[in-house]
Amino acid sequence: MKKYLWVVVILIVGISSIFYLRSRSLENKNNSVFRESWEEKCIGMVEQQIEKRGVKDPLVLKAMREVPRHEFVPENLQNQAYDDTPLPIGYGQTISQPYIVALMTENLQIVPGCKVLEVGTGSGYQAAILARMGCQVYTIEIIKDLAEKAEEKLKELSYDNVIVKQGDGYLGWEEEAPFDRIIVTCAVDHLPPPLLSQLKEGGKMVIPVGPPWSIQSLWVVEKTRDGITTRDLGAVRFVPLTREFQGE
Repeated sequence: MKKYLWVVVILIVGISSIFYLRSRSLENKNNSVFRESWEEKCIGMVEQQIEKRGVKDPLVLKAMREVPRHEFVPENLQNQAYDDTPLPIGYGQTISQPYIVALMTENLQIVPGCKVLEVGTGSGYQAAILARMGCQVYTIEIIKDLAEKAEEKLKELSYDNVIVKQGDGYLGWEEEAPFDRIIVTCAVDHLPPPLLSQLKEGGKMVIPVGPPWSIQSLWVVEKTRDGITTRDLGAVRFVPLTREFQGE
């Protein structure tokens, strides 16, 4: 009787091992297929949505092919991650559509090694693009939960050249100023003086300017020895900058 029990036990263990190994093999295969899928989608996104609309900077295009956008959107929206549309990330905030990310980044005229301030971390996607381009990125997010999640995601994906801070982006990051480039991913109704003062001479800032919850203009701001110049890239619509002290 004991002999038969041992045979049964061995059979159960053997069958369980086979099912476990098969499930692991299937899981690894699915992960491999998913990786190929998102990489192909990244390439398609760049070719169809970005290059065809005039973005040519090879550093920008390379970064947007290589950064997995689906990692920066909610799980239930990952099947839409490579569509040319903004997506909600919670707290009334969005991740910008890929073309707008590419347009803003190209107009920063990034050089590897640039020190960049980002206002409005959101899910961390824009910071990841800048990091992939070889920038040292300082990014500020006023919503604590978003800041923490973005920091965790960026660390998980090994973007070690990004520092995340929870705080009021209108005030910039004085302790780390000056910056070669500044990118603002939320709308303001005027150019924030703290950001202008923290931009290096010769530096550039890309920022949406206009009324909240309406059509704004995307500006490229350049700081020269003689003052500030602006160039309008066209109409956009961004969520407004959130302040800690709305009365300021």
